[in-house]
Amino acid sequence: MRSFTYSRAGSAAEAVGRAAAGTAFVAGGTNLLDLMKADVLRPEGLVDISRLPLDRIEETAEGGLRLGALARNADTAYDERVQTRYPMLSKAILAGASAQLRNMATNGGNLLQRTRCYYFYDTATPCNKRQPGSGCGAIGGVNRIHAILGASDQCIAVHPSDLCVALAALEAVVRVTGPDGERSIPFAELHRLPGDRPEIDTVLRPGDLVTAIDLPARGFAEHSTYLKIRDRASYAFALVSVAAGLEMDGDTVRDARLALGGVAHKPWRDPEAEAALIGKPATPDRFRAAARVLLRDAKGHEHNSFKIELAERAIVRALTEAAERKGASRP
Repeated sequence: MRSFTYSRAGSAAEAVGRAAAGTAFVAGGTNLLDLMKADVLRPEGLVDISRLPLDRIEETAEGGLRLGALARNADTAYDERVQTRYPMLSKAILAGASAQLRNMATNGGNLLQRTRCYYFYDTATPCNKRQPGSGCGAIGGVNRIHAILGASDQCIAVHPSDLCVALAALEAVVRVTGPDGERSIPFAELHRLPGDRPEIDTVLRPGDLVTAIDLPARGFAEHSTYLKIRDRASYAFALVSVAAGLEMDGDTVRDARLALGGVAHKPWRDPEAEAALIGKPATPDRFRAAARVLLRDAKGHEHNSFKIELAERAIVRALTEAAERKGASRP
């Protein structure tokens, strides 16, 4: 690990004031410090925000919940209000990492974790995300875990978070403070597709600090699930994951939310696929039709084409589970 400066912020304003080119905020550090040790990231300084009062989970005036950016993943997943009102979110968090990491990792840090692409972590190989202009080693290389949607000829990496897939389905809002003041970012707008600038993961500006995540009042508590397909049962990133939420009127879908993980540079939603479910019976054939709408532009590479069929099957399974999950108060 290279040398760096270190300071601890006493307030959000102080943290933003200390942010400068080449610095990074650190809280749990479960991803950042690994990347620094591997010489993938080389910040000149760290601003420690771990003691800021941003770790609460509170009710909002609109009937939702505000998740503090520094609330630990484990505390969020096991919060009774989250389990009861947003079970897909609790289940998504508990599907990620290990118990030890969930006890350290923060909600804000989870939003900003970097891809687990092999080439991003291997500094001896080309990676446009790590070193712009060097090429994408995954294209034409080992790409089993890589994107089938929204990729570009510059990058086919995928976003690794489970939490973010559920937040995308719930249409959460991210609260940020920075040099230009406070603002709110709809979750769908937070992460970027790679395009020709894959090194830029989000729309956050230099010095921006995530302070909270707002959940809407509607959490699809009665009919929702989170399904994660991976190579082993624990401590593995998703090949495909699905957050599904339904509102039902008998056997008919009144409203639907569907987000995929492990398939793109950001959690993937498609309003057309959700619209294909609304007003229709909750049947496997209808779920399969919606899955094919969502996956209509999917493109596989040499080693990951299997993900297209896997994603279709996962969507059908997740929607079936969500439709049958009436009254479930625990993930």
